Amino acid sequence: MKKILLSATFLMLGAVAFGQDLPENPEPGKCYVRCKTPEVWKNEDVTIEVAPAYKKIVTYPAQYKTVTERVLVKEAGQKLVIVPAVWETKTVTYTAKEDANKLSVIKATFNPDSKVIETKAASANWEMSEKAPDCESSDPNDCRYWCYKPVPAQFVTVPLTVLDRDASTTSTPVPGYEKTYTKRVMVTPPTTRTVEIPAVYGNITKTVLVKDAWKEEVTVPAKYKTVTKEVLVNKGGLTTWKEVECELVNNTPLPITWNLGSATLTSGAKRIIDSRLLPILKDGVAVAIESHTDSRGTKESNQDLSERRAQAVTNYLISKGVNPSQLTGNGFGERRLTNRCADGVSCTEAEHRANRRTTFRVINQK
Repeated sequence: MKKILLSATFLMLGAVAFGQDLPENPEPGKCYVRCKTPEVWKNEDVTIEVAPAYKKIVTYPAQYKTVTERVLVKEAGQKLVIVPAVWETKTVTYTAKEDANKLSVIKATFNPDSKVIETKAASANWEMSEKAPDCESSDPNDCRYWCYKPVPAQFVTVPLTVLDRDASTTSTPVPGYEKTYTKRVMVTPPTTRTVEIPAVYGNITKTVLVKDAWKEEVTVPAKYKTVTKEVLVNKGGLTTWKEVECELVNNTPLPITWNLGSATLTSGAKRIIDSRLLPILKDGVAVAIESHTDSRGTKESNQDLSERRAQAVTNYLISKGVNPSQLTGNGFGERRLTNRCADGVSCTEAEHRANRRTTFRVINQK
């Protein structure tokens, strides 16, 4: 029976391998990844017109001269002069505050009391007696008495507060008082008189046109710029199988030391990427980059920080000439801790450092 099961298992594995078009004649203990051949590009210089030739018109303003003239600024006339009124001060007495009453409140008073309330009515329960010692029956229910025993009622005493004397008021008279103020009273009303005002003259300056505005046409030549464009030489996309180290198929740590709260790659981190990751990517495989944080800080800020760190590694690899289609970057924040150091758990700095990690693994490039 075991041989039949093993044969069926090998047949299933062979069917899966055939369905996935796996490489022929693989070596035992080796790992393979399916990749696409990269596209080959070359640079060409192209000169383009970035600004056309055009006609520019230069204008010149009109020319003027200044002329001074004497003119009438204000005609002669008359002015009415007001002779002010004569006033005197009088004192007036008035009631500033009228008589009234003041009410005082006598608060209500209370006495303690209590009331007994029946919380459970009297009842009765059936109870069975012990078996008589001289009973000869083997039935355990024989030779027993059933008694209907009363259960007394239950009461509770509730403390109360009763009104002894209700609130009332007493009235106390509050006398008013008088004040005085002063007011001005006109003794003599105001009058007017006429005063003659002479004319006023002044000098004005006016601008006289000497020469009107004119224009001049100037031809501005076109501008050109040389740009470099990428031209496809060989189209990629052919599927091939590449042999990779088996441990690279799983998440492999990049021993990058991130500064606290920072997503900026240090020079040491860049050297690690150059030595550990660039040689693998030059073979044309695709790599998934994953970044994680410890549990300190909010989940939202840790998620954002891990995504920025994964993106920083991805951007650096692209700057080193890696095709973006070979890279996938994801941040997982504090969702995939490697130890017990979740929120609220006291841990050492070394334990927290184990969760602050960036890893990579080889994946199929599609």
